[in-house]
Amino acid sequence: MERTALVVLTTLSTEDEARTLVKALVEARLVACGTLLSGASSIYRWQGVVREETEVVVLLKTDASKWTALAAAIRERHPYQMPELLALPVKHGLDAYLSWLASEVT
Repeated sequence: MERTALVVLTTLSTEDEARTLVKALVEARLVACGTLLSGASSIYRWQGVVREETEVVVLLKTDASKWTALAAAIRERHPYQMPELLALPVKHGLDAYLSWLASEVT
């Protein structure tokens, strides 16, 4: 069976929240790694009001076979009422990295 790598994107309010979430997901082998990008500005409409917040963008690297369990774990642990959660398929990547990624989530 051919594996399909995913980059999964979510955001959190603080670096501590992001770090705690990523560590739990790595320990559970739902993701191979997570990258925290602090200082992002998000502008969005929520409940009829345009808001602007500083957030931490989190890029999670995993295999598509983990998507259902990963989405459930994030919904369970994420502090937002409706977290941003997007999965982007990886079309190309360094073979050695993709092999490592697959080995870390199995």
